Amino acid sequence: MNAKEHLSGFVLLGLVLALGGIALDSMIFFRLVIGLGLGYALTRSALGFAGSVNRAYRAGSTKLMRALMLMFAATAVASVAFLYNQDPHDMNLWVNPINAGLIVGGLMFGFGMSFAGCCASGVLTYFSSSLTRPALVLFSFGMGVFLGFPLQAQENWIRESWISTATYEGKGVYLPDLFAGTPMDGYLGAILLTVLFAGIVTWFAHRYERGRRRQDTFIGVASEKEQLENTPHDLAAHPFFSRETYHALFVRRWSMTTGVAVIVVLFTLMMGVTGAGWGASTPFGLWFGRLLIAVGMDPMNIAAFTHRPVQAFTMPFFSHPINVQNIGIMLGSVISLLLAGRFFSGMSRLRLGGREAVMLVIAGLAMGLGTRFANGCNVGALYTPIANFSLSGWIFLVVMVAGGVFGNQLGKRLKNA
Repeated sequence: MNAKEHLSGFVLLGLVLALGGIALDSMIFFRLVIGLGLGYALTRSALGFAGSVNRAYRAGSTKLMRALMLMFAATAVASVAFLYNQDPHDMNLWVNPINAGLIVGGLMFGFGMSFAGCCASGVLTYFSSSLTRPALVLFSFGMGVFLGFPLQAQENWIRESWISTATYEGKGVYLPDLFAGTPMDGYLGAILLTVLFAGIVTWFAHRYERGRRRQDTFIGVASEKEQLENTPHDLAAHPFFSRETYHALFVRRWSMTTGVAVIVVLFTLMMGVTGAGWGASTPFGLWFGRLLIAVGMDPMNIAAFTHRPVQAFTMPFFSHPINVQNIGIMLGSVISLLLAGRFFSGMSRLRLGGREAVMLVIAGLAMGLGTRFANGCNVGALYTPIANFSLSGWIFLVVMVAGGVFGNQLGKRLKNA
């Protein structure tokens, strides 16, 4: 038990909350707390979006994919509390267009995350176990987002939807509209359809994993094996201030179900307080723009190129809510590992080779551009749209998985070349 490492986790948490409470206004501070919670939950329960494809392809395990389906369905059900008997336009719902951009962007994003081993939210938690690799991915990811801004702002194949429904005419398909005139103003039908989609994906995931086990190509994932080996802990069996109690509260890895439950609660809080879901990738492009300004480029030229207001690149960094939330995710992941005593022992000491660096840059660029084409990443084009009953989220899931499989196949060939 590394007492110094554990103590440093508590100190860091206390400092972040104290400084945030003093320096940030209440709504921005709320975003910080949500970010800390997301980063902690993702790391403590070994959850991540990129792993849903990579673990399945490389190790045969679809447990993470099945957990994500539970999370998507549960969050959609919880979101009805804010949507029922309300005008959807009063909230910032992510009902994204269904078009070529969604398909191309999803393929690119899945391809990129297969090489990077992370996505937009994943690269933030990646900093807790490495520095150079996630920094390289984040830099190239931000470049891709930045370069994609003008396309996202102008191109009809990204902005206009092939199909749409009444509530979001010309913008996308809102599932409750498909059940207009039915009980609960269509939300019951939308819930059942969402659960059906999640059930279908879960069934295919089970079938795939069973096939890998029969073929004796199932390897499994270390963190998942650790979760399975965890036995229930009786907190009353030991004094509160004991090694065993601390291990149960802060070290023992959460099950995926626990992580899913925490993230659903955090997402629901976010929806209720801010009226919007979880987004992560747009600020990466804004950060890249800030970097260009820092090396001497004119902010007005950057704003003109990206078709975004100059204030987006020049406003105080900690005045942007998603900036703060993303920083919170990074810190929450670090705090989780410090409290568990895994931060220093888990920090990668592998040297970054030139070939790997090139592949990480390509992966980051592909993911960054992909988010602009698809109007979001795994949280902005997948999780939040599904939770907001947008059909686009399910289409993104299919093409993202296809891109991830292709990327893994190509990576395997390059490794064996």
